[in-house]
Amino acid sequence: MVSCCMRHRQLSARSVRIGYPTSEKYPPNVIRNQKYNFISFFPLVLFEQFKLFLNLYFLVMATSQFIPELRIGYLYTYWGPLGFVILVTMTREAVDDVRRRQRDKEVNQQKYKKMTRLGGQRTVTSASIKVGDLIFVEKDQRVPADMVFLRTTETSGTCFIRTDQLDGETDWKLRLAVPVTQKMDTNEELFSMDATVYAEKPQKDIHNFIGTFTKHDTETEESLSVENTVWAGTVVASGRLLGLVVYTGAETRSVMNNAAPRSKVGLLDLEINNLTKLLFVAVLGLTVVMMCLKGFGGPWYRYFFRFMLLFSYIIPISLRVNLDVGKTFYSWVIQRDQDMQGTVVRSTTIPEELGRITYLLTDKTGTLTQNEMVFKILHLGTVAYGTDTFDEVSAHVKTFFSKDGGSAGAAATPTRMRRTVITRVGEAVKALALCHNVTPVYEGDVNPTVEETEDIQTMHSVVYQASSPDEVSLVCWTESVGLPLVHRDLTSLTLRTPTNKLLTYTVLQIFPFTSETKRMGIIVKEESSGEIVLYMKGADTVMASMVEYNDWLEEECINLAQKGLRTLVVARKILTHEQYTHFEQRLSAAKLSVTERGSRVAAVVESLECDLELLCLTGVEDKLQTNVKQTLEVLRNAGMKIWMLTGDKLETATCIAKSSRLVSPNQGLHVMGNVSSRREAHLELNALRRKSDSALIIKGDALETCLQYYEHELMDLAVQCPAVVVCRCSPTQKAAVVRLIQRHTKKRTAAVGDGGNDVSMIQAADAGIGIVGKEGKQASLAADFSVEQFQHIARLCLVHGRNSYKRSAALSQFVMHRGLIISTIQAIFSSIFYFSSVALYQGFLMVGYATFYTNFPVFSLVLDQDVSPNIALTYPELYKDLTKGRSLSYKTFFVWVLISMYQGGVLMYGAMLLFEDELIHVVSISFTSLILTELLMVGLTVRTWHPLMIVAQFLSLGFYALSVIFMHYFDWDFIKSKDFFWKVVVITLVSCLPLYILKFLRRKFTPPTYSKLEELNTFGSTSLTQQHP
Repeated sequence: MVSCCMRHRQLSARSVRIGYPTSEKYPPNVIRNQKYNFISFFPLVLFEQFKLFLNLYFLVMATSQFIPELRIGYLYTYWGPLGFVILVTMTREAVDDVRRRQRDKEVNQQKYKKMTRLGGQRTVTSASIKVGDLIFVEKDQRVPADMVFLRTTETSGTCFIRTDQLDGETDWKLRLAVPVTQKMDTNEELFSMDATVYAEKPQKDIHNFIGTFTKHDTETEESLSVENTVWAGTVVASGRLLGLVVYTGAETRSVMNNAAPRSKVGLLDLEINNLTKLLFVAVLGLTVVMMCLKGFGGPWYRYFFRFMLLFSYIIPISLRVNLDVGKTFYSWVIQRDQDMQGTVVRSTTIPEELGRITYLLTDKTGTLTQNEMVFKILHLGTVAYGTDTFDEVSAHVKTFFSKDGGSAGAAATPTRMRRTVITRVGEAVKALALCHNVTPVYEGDVNPTVEETEDIQTMHSVVYQASSPDEVSLVCWTESVGLPLVHRDLTSLTLRTPTNKLLTYTVLQIFPFTSETKRMGIIVKEESSGEIVLYMKGADTVMASMVEYNDWLEEECINLAQKGLRTLVVARKILTHEQYTHFEQRLSAAKLSVTERGSRVAAVVESLECDLELLCLTGVEDKLQTNVKQTLEVLRNAGMKIWMLTGDKLETATCIAKSSRLVSPNQGLHVMGNVSSRREAHLELNALRRKSDSALIIKGDALETCLQYYEHELMDLAVQCPAVVVCRCSPTQKAAVVRLIQRHTKKRTAAVGDGGNDVSMIQAADAGIGIVGKEGKQASLAADFSVEQFQHIARLCLVHGRNSYKRSAALSQFVMHRGLIISTIQAIFSSIFYFSSVALYQGFLMVGYATFYTNFPVFSLVLDQDVSPNIALTYPELYKDLTKGRSLSYKTFFVWVLISMYQGGVLMYGAMLLFEDELIHVVSISFTSLILTELLMVGLTVRTWHPLMIVAQFLSLGFYALSVIFMHYFDWDFIKSKDFFWKVVVITLVSCLPLYILKFLRRKFTPPTYSKLEELNTFGSTSLTQQHP
């Protein structure tokens, strides 16, 4: 029965009758992001914690203390630290889950109006909405479930929705009400009609939908597409809509697309995990040695386990807590940095990764460029107009439209050549003003009639809404040359000519732009003349085969791309009424097919897309982001190899690579040609091998072919190139390139992007950085780190990445040192006293040692920095040392092990030599010296003192002094004596002074690079001050 209840529900298509409840069972419309409930919280959290080797090890150690034969101290000595770690984790998980529950509750309890059979409206919560319900959604309200759009208060029968929380795009999308239901006079008529909506089975694809609307009483059937739907999670931007719910809860598009990103583990965490295993081996080794010296007589296994318990402090349980809190602090510092405002850390577990980046993979559009389009060139083949000559275009447009249709305007010109140029310019500008998906929106919720638009445009600014900034730039340009778009609805377009005459066009068909077709088209009918025209614009690669023969298009496309401009080819085809009627019939039949609808519709449309009249070629500039050149230069000097992965064409990508200085001016370029076979791949790789120090530029399909036959050879050559540009690259290929670099080089990667097509690359990289761009927030929401400008990446990596890695390395090694030194003392004590398995420091001394007495100064190392942010950015070469991982390595680890053994030996043997009669004097002298040694070692490790570090030192000393006074650990009379004071001072000096001397000598004779630069910077500043008093 349980398996039956828990099995995965089969997704199926459905037919929903309007006005009637469904008998089928569908998922409840509940949003649930909680990880736990009241019953599962404790078991699941404890399971997640004790999966970790450290915690499981300490659980076994602590549990053993319930066995009297194995007990070597008070229970809280072991259960205290472990309980604290688990409590911190459970509290964090509980707080996070309560917040998730509150967010879910807010969404699930949102109120909506549901239409009832009696014509009234009933208020329902989002969670109680079911398939078949008729739901009203107000303007600026979230859509609660996937619905078919039936009616709207907008007279045009359309409404805009905002989809930024679904697909990351900030542009509004136009949605169309089902024509049959929109034409009804009242909403109540929906219950009197006999109609059914067929919806395909739930899919992940948010851009497509196959459905039909069938009205049984009149035997009419209409096809439904994604334009007739509103998905859950979108927001209504205009009007009030009435929709029929077809998918709820887990079957909605938004929930089906919620794929959990992979859990990223930092390189530093992996290194610490390896060192922890080494420490465990040390515990076992030390235990075996002690047992060999003691002998295996009697209940040896009991002594073996007791020794393991005594030396268990070698593996510090507080290490995980210190590092986790440290990571949270680094994230807080990053978000509060005034020099990169707007930065958000979404993954607090990997800030150290920013200090280890070797490969930086970046998108182009919106990342290196601003995604802010400026119209630069209109090219007609024989003549081209740039920004300096757009006034001539304005004059030609005015002449063209001065009389009816431009024909009379042409007659007003003196020569045939002049007339031809004016006509061509006029037709090209008219095509750009008509072929788009742009809608003018007037501020202040003004919805003027067409005749009022002139006055409204002077009083209110007009905002153009479109799915692409390229579209907006074209329409803004046509407005600037005298042909503005003043009105658009579902069925019509209206332009205003320079003579203030309104030209109205009926929109017959629209073929939207997709990444597959790489073009868009529109069929319009001019009301005054009745002329039907198909206008098309798109990428030169697809349009070149559709337009009539010409000898200039290919060459000019290459020329414009070399200037870094995005090109669009614009063409038209005049249709007769018979041609259009025949086309419309075939298109309607294709749209009604339930199977293979997309391919059938595409085939019908393609039959029209031939022998087009070429009108013009446009060039639009995408501006570079602020300080891109300087940022890339800094990152390159820091030792990062930068790869640009873009879906743009080869010429544009090459131009942006040069203009952004991704490729240095003195570097050669190797452009890999078309590769379609193994032999061609072999030849191209040989050609690349002969070119040293050249940047590689390769197309996505050529990359795919080379990887198929020569993956290792290609990657070996590519990683040696100073820069790599992959153009015509799909989102899947972007992620594949990231994984290839990780697999072949074992180096850390960072991916930077701003659009939904960059999400897979960002999630595949070791550190994903999203930029809040014009394409929306999808990339920044999916990223580990979100920034507002590309130039912030330099500071994010070189300053914050450096500090996070250096601080965590120092913190982790110091926490290990703290465990090693006390275990060394314990080992010496046991050896001296006949290998007895008795703890030297009992009870609260052990708990206090790892918490109140030393933790504040040790944790204050998260405030340390070896160089100032200014030095880190001025000398980016310093970053190269970080990628080598020298701050935390087996070498530094063994140095700390030697230091711990030396200091533990000095503290224990010193106390043994200087104690007089009682063992308690050994404990008091050695423990006090141990606390002071730890505080002094923090001072030895610190490179830049922070006021809070000094506060932490005195706070720990204060805690220890108060506990000695009030908790009566030691003989109070001895503590007050001079003997205690000078013995502690001598032992502490012997344990620490040699290390301070060694540090001084090292800085004197072999100073680290950062100290030289600090001195140079200080000296330079002093010299400048003296020269300019």
